[in-house]
Amino acid sequence: MKSLACFMVIASLLLASPTFSQGDAGDLAKQSQNPVGNMISLPFQNNTSFGIGPNDSISNVLNIQPVYPVGLGKKWNLINRAIVPVIYQEPLFPEIGDSASGLGDTSYTGFISPAQPGKLIWGVGPSFLLPTSTEDQWASDKWSGGVGVVVMTMPGHWVLGLLVSNVWSFAGDADADEVNLLTLQPIINYNLKKGWYLTSVPVLTANWTAPSDNRWTIPLGGGFGRIVKWGKQPLDLSAQAFYNVEKPVPEISEGPNLTNQGESWTLRLQLKLLFPK
Repeated sequence: MKSLACFMVIASLLLASPTFSQGDAGDLAKQSQNPVGNMISLPFQNNTSFGIGPNDSISNVLNIQPVYPVGLGKKWNLINRAIVPVIYQEPLFPEIGDSASGLGDTSYTGFISPAQPGKLIWGVGPSFLLPTSTEDQWASDKWSGGVGVVVMTMPGHWVLGLLVSNVWSFAGDADADEVNLLTLQPIINYNLKKGWYLTSVPVLTANWTAPSDNRWTIPLGGGFGRIVKWGKQPLDLSAQAFYNVEKPVPEISEGPNLTNQGESWTLRLQLKLLFPK
């Protein structure tokens, strides 16, 4: 029901909201699609996943993802990116446990990037996973840190790139499992007329502490989006669907972070508030 309500809101804004001029829409779309772009934004990304575990459970993760750039002199920017997940999870196994809702672990990456990038756009900086979860079933109970890197280019109508991060646990509950988590996010966008664009931005993960045959989540899919105005507020709206061609299988004995594992497919709806300079 939550995903249906989100879809109705985004569909109505896509169809009814006024758009920018062709040039302004294209420029704003590329800024919005650039992870290290010098623009404040506030995305609300809702991911509804289906077919999780033997119970064919559903989870809903609303990621609140503020982006706030800070100038470091005239040559460099620090792009602060955080993800705060609000989670609802049905029981993964028949007659075991109850539905749960609450906050997940918060992630933060601070990309240092050139203020005047060339044809190759890049950023690098520290990445952290903070133990803010309110439910044991998806809590890491560990402080984790590592590095994040993004590289991309924008030839013509295209926006192409790759965001990579890996974090390792370094503190926290001594009895909790160690964290060693890789995240890969390919970025493929093709911008059309009137603010419309085609997009595929899957999130691939590898849990290196899991057995070798049960560590990867590899989704394939994509969707579409549009740059519109709601009154005077610029919005970036998008919808994507992904099917996991590779997924870990949850086990009763497994520890945290099952929420985004083992699902068959995911519907992603996003509303991003844009604050261009």
